[in-house]
Amino acid sequence: MAGAAAESGPELRTFAGSRDPSAPRLAYGYGYGYGYGYGYGPGNLRELRAREFGRLAGTVYLDHAGATLFSQSQLESFTSDLMENTYGNPHSQNISSKLTHDTVEQVRYRILAHFHTTAEDYTVIFTAGSTAALKLVAEAFPWVSQGPESSGSRFCYLTDSHTSVVGMRNVTMAVNVMSTPVRPEDLWSAEERGASASDPDCQLPHLFCYPAQSNFSGVRYPLSWIEEVKSGRLRPVSTSGKWFVLLDAASYVSTSPLDLSAHQADFVPISFYKIFGFPTGLGALLVHNRVAPLLRKTYFGGGTASAYLAGEDFYIPRPSVAQRFEDGTISFLDVIALKHGFDTLERLTGGMENIKQHTFILAQYTYVALSSLQYPNGAPVVRIYSDSEFSSPEVQGPIINFNVLDDKGNIIGYSQVDKMASLYNIHLRTGCFCNTGACQRHLGISNEMVRKHFQAGHVCGDNMDLIDGQPTGSVRISFGYMSTLDDVQAFLRFIIDTRLHSSGDWPVPQAHADTGETGAPSADSQADVTLAVMSRRSLSPQEDALTGSRVWNNSSTVNAVPVAPPVCDVARTQQTPSEKAAGVLEGALGPHVVTNLYLYPIKSCAAFEVTRWPVGNQGLLYDRSWMVVNHNGVCLSQKQEPRLCLIQPFIDLQQRIMVIKAKGMEPIEMPLEENSERTQIRQSRVCADRVSTYDCGEKISSWLSTFFGRRCHLIKQSSNSQRNAKKKHGKDELPGTMATLSLVNEAQYLLINTSSILELHQQLNTSDENGKEELFSVKDLSLRFRANIIINGKRAFEEEKWDEISIGSLRFQVLGPCHRCQMICIDQQTGQRNQHVFQKLSESRETKVNFGMYLMHTSLDLSSPCFLSVGSQVLPVLKENVEGHDLPASEKHQDVTS
Repeated sequence: MAGAAAESGPELRTFAGSRDPSAPRLAYGYGYGYGYGYGYGPGNLRELRAREFGRLAGTVYLDHAGATLFSQSQLESFTSDLMENTYGNPHSQNISSKLTHDTVEQVRYRILAHFHTTAEDYTVIFTAGSTAALKLVAEAFPWVSQGPESSGSRFCYLTDSHTSVVGMRNVTMAVNVMSTPVRPEDLWSAEERGASASDPDCQLPHLFCYPAQSNFSGVRYPLSWIEEVKSGRLRPVSTSGKWFVLLDAASYVSTSPLDLSAHQADFVPISFYKIFGFPTGLGALLVHNRVAPLLRKTYFGGGTASAYLAGEDFYIPRPSVAQRFEDGTISFLDVIALKHGFDTLERLTGGMENIKQHTFILAQYTYVALSSLQYPNGAPVVRIYSDSEFSSPEVQGPIINFNVLDDKGNIIGYSQVDKMASLYNIHLRTGCFCNTGACQRHLGISNEMVRKHFQAGHVCGDNMDLIDGQPTGSVRISFGYMSTLDDVQAFLRFIIDTRLHSSGDWPVPQAHADTGETGAPSADSQADVTLAVMSRRSLSPQEDALTGSRVWNNSSTVNAVPVAPPVCDVARTQQTPSEKAAGVLEGALGPHVVTNLYLYPIKSCAAFEVTRWPVGNQGLLYDRSWMVVNHNGVCLSQKQEPRLCLIQPFIDLQQRIMVIKAKGMEPIEMPLEENSERTQIRQSRVCADRVSTYDCGEKISSWLSTFFGRRCHLIKQSSNSQRNAKKKHGKDELPGTMATLSLVNEAQYLLINTSSILELHQQLNTSDENGKEELFSVKDLSLRFRANIIINGKRAFEEEKWDEISIGSLRFQVLGPCHRCQMICIDQQTGQRNQHVFQKLSESRETKVNFGMYLMHTSLDLSSPCFLSVGSQVLPVLKENVEGHDLPASEKHQDVTS
């Protein structure tokens, strides 16, 4: 098993040493020394990437098991087809409809040929995806219910199956058919034991489902199981009857050929976007024709009936299997797109066999390198979850599943790894990948732990990656036909740079020996490829070609205008953050005092600093009341558009306007409130919440579009829209009338402690290996965390022990820490990214990358104006389980006016 990293010294093992010497030599596929006459000769994989996938420049995409990417020529060919031909509804009889029908039938033949079979053996039924294909089988299979006279059918599935396979058991349950999960190790053991006695006369239909390739670990299960199960030589359970086999091929066929003439599964669901990247929402069920007559159908839709009566129960289905099961009009344009997918894939790569070899060798190379990485104390850097040793593409697909460890062997949460990867513009996937069974088996998660995790608030797809120190998921990388060794190098450099940065000059895996134009190993030297070393170097922002640390080029880089005093009279006497930080350091304001107040009128845009500001029922008045959205109405944040921080809003309460500035742009102003008579309400989403908003007009839209170079709009939360705060786990319900939110992510306020900033500042600047001048100023760090309230506490991170705080008559409940994302790596005055802040926090905090605390009003009387002011004293109440005396929280202070 490959559950732990292999033992090795600082110098990574050679490729040859990691393989069985008797194993056959593998060709490297297209682009690695072999030309196939399909448009891309030897060494031209980099040319393929530049020509067909230019959008990947500076990006390392490693989530091909989730969805691979379509090529430019594939899309151009399909678009040209649509522009040159008229395709009508295939259920009609006109000329354009006949063209559609004939083209769709040709695509069916093309699909069958791709899987090395013909229409004599298999039928292609188009579905909405592989999940819909699985649901079709579950509903149409000829189940025999369990009863007094029959033991009934059995539905068995490998526990290393996708959620959509496991979900079939709910259909079988409804017809009183027993479901049995089968562990991979049990089936391997049964294969070794051989067949057991069974009743040859029993014809009860049973169904066994298993994946050709695990979407969790990439292990490839034997295709020989198909015939062994069907013949009775291998039985998932000791039950007599006739066994049928469903081979879940969705993951497998994305990078490997499948020969259905040799491995004749009864049902084969597939998903086309896994192969071509486009179209999405289209799959197929390949049904063996000997099984098709057994399928039973209840519902019938348009196009499936030869004849029926509306007034009585009379229905005659179409004779064709496909026509009987394709309810309604199929996605015929998407089906036509498949033709261009097959053509392009063949032209670019020479076929699936080449893709299989190419993607496997990248995975094998990565596996060897990852397995070799160790900390100076000998501890492995990663723990790989695998059932193979990556010895050949017959047993392993191009998927690597792992967790990153610290030097003590503790798992680093997958969400933390994901956030760090995004700073290098590396796209990977985290969680359990819709495969709870494999996740439990490899990570050692018991059924009781799954229930406990759910009770703790963890659900599939969230970022709750560690509970009581135990992982709830892992990290997955996967390769596609356009993946390159450059992608691998960038990924390995990311792991080394973020985990081994303090261990001296560690090696970055690098291909040695003969390399082609792509930098990949050539076919002649593939058995002797070594993982050589190169001097580790810090990644500069300019090295975005491989790491994805994107920065603005000279033409678009601008310096943010320093935070200026607000326009209104409310706060004309403010200090700069650096002046206040200096004041805190000198102890001028004393303990637990508000030193800075910020609001962010436009979500993700620059801070607006004030010294005294009104409080509303959603927080500071106008905080996150507006947001910038793209042409599709999707909210933009600095994670996608760092230059948002260069947009500076200023609010003038007296004139009731907001002035928006940016370097190189004329200032623009707009009213604070909407004109209710002319406002058109639209629906938007913030953190999965639906909010009512309105567009602020074409004038500001044009201004933003000019600045960003793409179509944008400014929208504002409608005054009659109420977004309720979510109850935090372990917290009492907040008063419903007060717990409302603006367009913030989590809570009404975010508080940070300057002492915590200073400790991080010291860590960042003392860790500078080259002894250069300080990398970050206190002001820079303060602005990165985008807090509303900054205080000068006595000790770093003491705020994490507070349960409540009072600032004058205002009382706040401390909801919990802010789990930080990549935005803290963006310099709020320049828009440039630098991963050091997130990385240092990741090292210094024991679990999550937390910084700052969320606050929410516990009570608020708006019958008279309320204000927050710089200089106000902050009185905290410690959590009950924290040692020490509770501090008073009821004393009133003159600096807060009610």
